[in-house]
Amino acid sequence: MHDHANSERLASYADVLAGELPGTWTSSYHPPEHKDDLAELSDRIWDLDLVAASLAEHPLQQAAVLSRPDGAQLVVLERHDERDGFLVAAVAPRALPDEAYRAVPEPNGIALADDPFLSAEQVAGDLLARYDTALAQVRHNALGGIQPSQPDRIVLTWQQDGSVAAAPVGDAAGAVLLAHGFIQDRQTGIYRLDADDTRAQARALRAIGPQLDALGIGTALQHPAARTAPSAVLPPAPAATRAPATRTR
Repeated sequence: MHDHANSERLASYADVLAGELPGTWTSSYHPPEHKDDLAELSDRIWDLDLVAASLAEHPLQQAAVLSRPDGAQLVVLERHDERDGFLVAAVAPRALPDEAYRAVPEPNGIALADDPFLSAEQVAGDLLARYDTALAQVRHNALGGIQPSQPDRIVLTWQQDGSVAAAPVGDAAGAVLLAHGFIQDRQTGIYRLDADDTRAQARALRAIGPQLDALGIGTALQHPAARTAPSAVLPPAPAATRAPATRTR
């Protein structure tokens, strides 16, 4: 028989955790009756360590999924040992090819205490930082040529069609891009600014620099070899933020 008390405890814990994480997160609970959802979720849990070992012995019977507007997801699940608390793991994005994950370290999950407020600090300072880095890398691998950004720097990459693409880290940076005409692809998390109006594009790129700088976020411009970007698009920036980004593994 299903333990409704444990279900309510898991769902309540996840709700509080979602509200305490940085950015905007929502929580949804999957009971044992959601067999198809739980099976699909199990396949996407991005872990080869603690959580994978737990699932090998205790297949997923219920879970809570935390979702961020940019498509990032975390899963909270039960612990099967003598300790109180839960496990939390990253969830891999849907619809990305297997090749995108090659050479990207898994952002392995962690064990959480039975206090969602303290756990939120642990998730934000550990798992979430590793997850955001891994997300940027696989999204870059999936699309090819778009450099992953970092929390303190956005890399803008010129595309062959004249558009500009970026994969910002965090809601604040994404909000600045959206406010200046970038469109986000929900599946990949990539933001694009088209080249239908090159003057409008240039104005937008000039405007985002100071706004991002005010948030402590630098900008870098990446030029594919086959394209020369228009000059004087971004305002002058310190040399440290102009250097092309290189992907770290």
